Amino acid sequence: MQKTMLTGKLHQARITHAELNYEGSCAIDQDLLDQSGILEYEKIEIYNIETGGRFATYAISGERGSKIISVNGAAARMAAVGDRVIICAYASLSAEEISQHKPSLVYLDASNNIVRTSKAVPIQVA
Repeated sequence: MQKTMLTGKLHQARITHAELNYEGSCAIDQDLLDQSGILEYEKIEIYNIETGGRFATYAISGERGSKIISVNGAAARMAAVGDRVIICAYASLSAEEISQHKPSLVYLDASNNIVRTSKAVPIQVA
């Protein structure tokens, strides 16, 4: 049996560009892709914290060190510059793979600088 598991996450990234007339995708600073383990052309889900909207697209490499998070094409209608978003990638894993799996979680500040990284989401308390 295969289960779909989180593999990489950019938490509270800020949208820096919204380019309606650009080929569709989401450009992400290559340094952020590297840290999160998200690959160029990989399917990603984007969750807009400001609006509650959720949509899927694919990642493309943005200029290394630029801190760019650019929603392009139709996705530009789903988020505005300055919006906080969560960007996630998932993969189908077998039970054996799941037992060893740890996602790459990257936490960002308002300027898309990496604040910290982790391999586990903190336990939520009541």
